[in-house]
Amino acid sequence: MRARTHTVLAASAVLALAAGSSAAPALAAPPAPASAADGRAPDGAALRTALDGLPDQHASAALVRVGDPDGDWHGSAGVRDLTSDRPAHPDARFRAGSITKVVTAATVLRLAAQGEIDLDAPVQGYLPELFTPEFDQPISVRHLLNHTSGIKPGVSLGDDFAQVYAHRFETLTPRRVAESAVAEGPEGFAPGTRQQYRNINYTFLGLLIERVTGRSYASEATRLVLRPAGMHHTYFPGTDPRIRGPHNRGYQAVAVPGGTTRLLDVTEWNQADRWAAGDMISTTADLEKLLTKLFRGRIVPQPQLEEMFTTPAGVSGATRSAGLEYQEVGGRAFWGKSGSRYGYSALIGGTRDLSRTLVYSVNATDAKSAERNPVVDAITVAALK
Repeated sequence: MRARTHTVLAASAVLALAAGSSAAPALAAPPAPASAADGRAPDGAALRTALDGLPDQHASAALVRVGDPDGDWHGSAGVRDLTSDRPAHPDARFRAGSITKVVTAATVLRLAAQGEIDLDAPVQGYLPELFTPEFDQPISVRHLLNHTSGIKPGVSLGDDFAQVYAHRFETLTPRRVAESAVAEGPEGFAPGTRQQYRNINYTFLGLLIERVTGRSYASEATRLVLRPAGMHHTYFPGTDPRIRGPHNRGYQAVAVPGGTTRLLDVTEWNQADRWAAGDMISTTADLEKLLTKLFRGRIVPQPQLEEMFTTPAGVSGATRSAGLEYQEVGGRAFWGKSGSRYGYSALIGGTRDLSRTLVYSVNATDAKSAERNPVVDAITVAALK
């Protein structure tokens, strides 16, 4: 039993895939060989135990959905807000962060299947006005999808929480972010030879979608992905800082003089600069639909779907594909994507055959931290028992 627990804990580190930061930390390979999620239905008692005690210092609320051919489990815990202590809304909307990239990748791949985008064509040819002569090596659409483009990060609204919080209602346009990234010049390696997880790749993909279709990113992502997936409670907020509809409020712990911390409400926030890389608002039910229908080939057709399950060949240490990330857990291949915005941490992931899936939203009090969140770990361990 101890060996199995150790393996599942490793799975927690794998499936809580880093997102939102420009440089995701490396993921340690899990130990072998015990198998997580080996055909048994989700352990409801373990999952309920994982949610006990919320709210606490690590999270104010959590929503969880675990899927299995032998039965599904759904649960929620915590509070809707720290003022009224009302129970967390079980169907709440939340900021999905970089899970947006899954939708963006799927949109691009659907356009590729329709012959509107060539994955091998250089993005400089689609968006010539954005690139300077320094970018003399072709950056293919595929390089953007799998984070091997070598484009540097663009401008942001600050370098730490205090700075970005002070500017949280300002609008930084995706085009401005893209222009500033190009102004920095290329990284200096040949596109396709090194993988660097960066939001800027998906900012360019959003601009590409708009260029080839003549319509907004939000409208095309909705038409090509959200509607086919049945995601009726998911939307792209644009410059609106609110979360429309039922939601649980998000908080960020900040240090105050005297060595203590206080929680700032960070629910309202203009996410325009994240755009096609991370501004989507969704629900756990909708994200579960995205995961299952995508993996079953009901959104992106073959062979384009294989792009989402293929890491770049010949790139040392590459674990990311088009929109997803791969790791082995106890001999089983898991694919998924996480996302974090201040106040909200979310994940979708599972085996390709959907023998076990996990979707969660945790209102983490330090969602952008590189440190492990005990609530997230407890949920993932229980989900993969």
